[in-house]
Amino acid sequence: MKKLRDLLLQAKRGFFVLTIGALVFGLGLMPISIPFALATDSTTPSTPSATTDTGPIDSDDMFGDLSTGDDFASISGLGNQDLATTIASIIRVMLGFLGVVAVCLIIFGGFKWMIAGGKEEQVKKAQNLIIYGVIGIIIVLAAYAIASFVLDSITTAVSGS
Repeated sequence: MKKLRDLLLQAKRGFFVLTIGALVFGLGLMPISIPFALATDSTTPSTPSATTDTGPIDSDDMFGDLSTGDDFASISGLGNQDLATTIASIIRVMLGFLGVVAVCLIIFGGFKWMIAGGKEEQVKKAQNLIIYGVIGIIIVLAAYAIASFVLDSITTAVSGS
């Protein structure tokens, strides 16, 4: 019976790690696919005619004239933002991901509490998970406030207004 319980516990851990890995991988690929979806121009025909097909596809066909960085920035969806705005966006995404992890920790703690079956040790572990999740959310919110303040201060100091 103990071997079966250990085997099920290992299967649960493996499934949890696999799920989190797939989620991180999928979220990591999402920013790559969005610019290509947004790069469609509604004024060009959706099906190429025989007269416009001049041979193999090159980079100009795919991305337009890349003689300037602004063209590529607008086509790729990156835009031409200043450094502070880019850093703020990166920080916002990272803190958002950490907030999602903290909320998942709270939900997982609640789930463990529900299936504890009145066992005091398991209930205590579940309560600790919920407490750690709440502390994580507080830390994420504090980090967001600090990062916002610092980036606003840097932007104000650099721009002089």
